[in-house]
Amino acid sequence: MGGRGINILHIVVLGTIFTLIAAVSSVHADIYMYIDANGVMHFTNTPTSNEHEYKVYVKERTSISKKFSATNKYDHFISNASEQTGVDSRLLKAMIKAESDFDPRAISKKGAMGLMQIMPENFKMLDLENPFDPLQNIRAGARYFQKLYKRFNGKLALSLAAYNAGPTAVDRYKRIPPYQETEEYVRRVLRYYRTFKQL
Repeated sequence: MGGRGINILHIVVLGTIFTLIAAVSSVHADIYMYIDANGVMHFTNTPTSNEHEYKVYVKERTSISKKFSATNKYDHFISNASEQTGVDSRLLKAMIKAESDFDPRAISKKGAMGLMQIMPENFKMLDLENPFDPLQNIRAGARYFQKLYKRFNGKLALSLAAYNAGPTAVDRYKRIPPYQETEEYVRRVLRYYRTFKQL
């Protein structure tokens, strides 16, 4: 689980990234992104300008990959946590898929544990006694994400980045931290989120 000042355009862009992704999904378009000299992230589904180097941020999938696998085993726990926190159950499931691929005994190299890969230093804050208990872990992860979502004013991409890299890293850069792992994590969760919305 210091930087440039906040640019108004940056706030608007990050605040609407997922809206843009959802809006273009029906026309089967990729989402492209580039970061300008001021560190502002720009997103589009029609990168017509040669002036900027756009890179694919989210790859549109016209159909669910045959390699994609998921389980319904923890859906009742996910629904329970969603009802308690207000976090979309499909988003929670996407995070679990990205974090542990539904392995309740997963332990990362950094020591994060369980389905939602919660760090031991957060156990007390989240009232988590047994990180390997699916219900406890999912509830704790949902509560933690809810806190981050409020902290970053409902900005989904920033909240996901904070879940992965820590909120101080997002505060420092005022955007998704330029860490390959975190950038890929955000892309992966958003991709899984869209997939679960199609199921």
